[in-house]
Formats: sequence, structure tokens, C-alpha cells
Amino acid sequence: MKNLTVTKINTTTSLSIQEAALLLEKNTKTEAIDILNWEKAFPYKPELKFRIAHTGNEIWLKFYVREKNILAQETEINGDVYKDSTVEFFISIDGKNYYNFEFNCIGTPHVGYGPGRGNRTPILPEVVKQIDIESSLGDQPFAEKSGDFSWEMMICIPTQCFAFDKVQTLNGLEATANFYKCGDETSDPHFVTWNAVNTENPDYHRPEFFAPVKFNG
Repeated sequence: MKNLTVTKINTTTSLSIQEAALLLEKNTKTEAIDILNWEKAFPYKPELKFRIAHTGNEIWLKFYVREKNILAQETEINGDVYKDSTVEFFISIDGKNYYNFEFNCIGTPHVGYGPGRGNRTPILPEVVKQIDIESSLGDQPFAEKSGDFSWEMMICIPTQCFAFDKVQTLNGLEATANFYKCGDETSDPHFVTWNAVNTENPDYHRPEFFAPVKFNG
């Protein structure tokens, strides 16, 4: 079981997403997402790292990806982004329910809430739109491209997105979480996780395999 301590970055002014990314890189180290839980069926493993920090009222998260195939077809908020080249962050604040934050490689978001896979409540699009997202691949959809691609994505998630929890501040918050990469409809479907998921088949909606996350502050 892994565990993660999330650094607090103190800011006194409103920052652009580019300024936030620079501060994130200056104040944090990278964490690898490199566990193949279902290697026999899905042996392909892209290279994947992330950084994470918080400001008290926002989570800053940056993914770094290198993979053979990139696909970005979904443009609807809360659409089926998992079919594309996608990075994901699942977090539980109360130990019972969790939020799934999913982003395809052009930054189309999907955010839901609930206790398990079968009973998710979408977070309203007007709330999801408060997430600031910037991908090095831009924001326009494209058909699959094959080769050798490296891309980055910076994400700023405000506490308002935890719409079913009264999160006044992230300071001192103790939660559980996992980080993922998938690409269900790419030429090399893959399922890579930060903390191990001990299930027979790929399943990210398993909060019993989330790991402890402590937010400094």
C-alpha cells in the first residue's frame, strides 16, 4: 500500500495555470504510475508520472505521459473520455463515497460521485467547468495517431468540485485516492495504476484499493 503527502503551496494572488504549473514543478517531486495489475491480458505500459500539490482551496495536478497511440474523440463534459487516451484521479474524502476525475488527452473532463461503479452521480457541467485544464496536445479532437508521443496536462481542481462534501479547506485533509491511465479504444488498450488494484479484470472503481493521502497545511 502506497501513501502520499500532498505539499501545500502558499499563494497570495490569483495565478494563471502556467504560473501554477511552474510553482508545482518547483515545489514537488514526480510520482510514477507504473503498476500493471492485468499484465497477461493488457501488457502495454505507457510511461506515466504525476505531480500534485494544493493551495488550500485548489488541487494542482500535472500528468506527464509518453505512449505509442493517442486518441481524443470525446468533447462532451462527462462523456466517455475513458475510451480515449485518458488520465484519471479518484479520491474519497469520507471513506464511503468517492469522486472520479477523468480527463482525456485534450482535457475533456468527466467527474462523478458515489459509492461504486454502478451508482455514480455526475457533477453538474457548470461546476466541472470551474476546473482549469491545459494540455500540450491542445483541446481539439482527433482520430488515433500512432508513433511515439509525449504529452503533459496541468489540472487545477477547486474545492467546489467536491460538491457533495463541505470542504472548507484542503489544509490537513486526510483522504484516500488512486491515479490511473487508460485508453480503452486505442490500438493498445492499457490499464496502469499508481496503487495496486487486486481484481481479476480491470476495474478502477474499487475504493478499497485507494491509498492514504494527507494534505499538508
